[in-house]
Amino acid sequence: MLSEQKKKAEDKMSKALDVLRKEFATLRTGRATLGLLDGIMVDYYGTPTHLSQVANMAIPDPRQITIQPWEAKMLGEIEKAILKSDVGLTPSNDGKIIRLSIPPLTEERRHQIVKHAKKLAEDARVAIRNIRRDVNDEIKKKSKDKDAHVSEDATKKLQDEIQKTTDSYIKKIDDLLAHKEKEIMTV
Repeated sequence: MLSEQKKKAEDKMSKALDVLRKEFATLRTGRATLGLLDGIMVDYYGTPTHLSQVANMAIPDPRQITIQPWEAKMLGEIEKAILKSDVGLTPSNDGKIIRLSIPPLTEERRHQIVKHAKKLAEDARVAIRNIRRDVNDEIKKKSKDKDAHVSEDATKKLQDEIQKTTDSYIKKIDDLLAHKEKEIMTV
């Protein structure tokens, strides 16, 4: 019963880490990455559809992304969606393909992006700590329940294990942040 709580906590912490990875993928680093376009939705015959489902996307060189729609009439819709999004890139259209040039980042912009990355990492740390708190509260409730027959030692041991799990996930977040910070600051 108590090991169930630990597994539940690990699953939630793992999901929080995955969310952070996806958010980091959308941060501009001065290099082309398809992760920049992850959240872009295109109006496909009245239905909001992910950009990746209406076009082929490629990175021909480190500072450019090409988007080739499967239907030529989708060019305009894709351009509108990119302009409306917050990626900060201006598409250029040659009638068949859309090109996104990734401009080099200024030092000031790099620092802003790093600051944003630190905020995202802190939000993930808070989420991990909240998961720990919720699970510890559930464990305490169950230990006070007379029908559960849970010893204080087992409760304490499980709380220690959950703390170790929390610490390991916080370390993973810190490592991810350090890697992303290095990637952003590299010119």
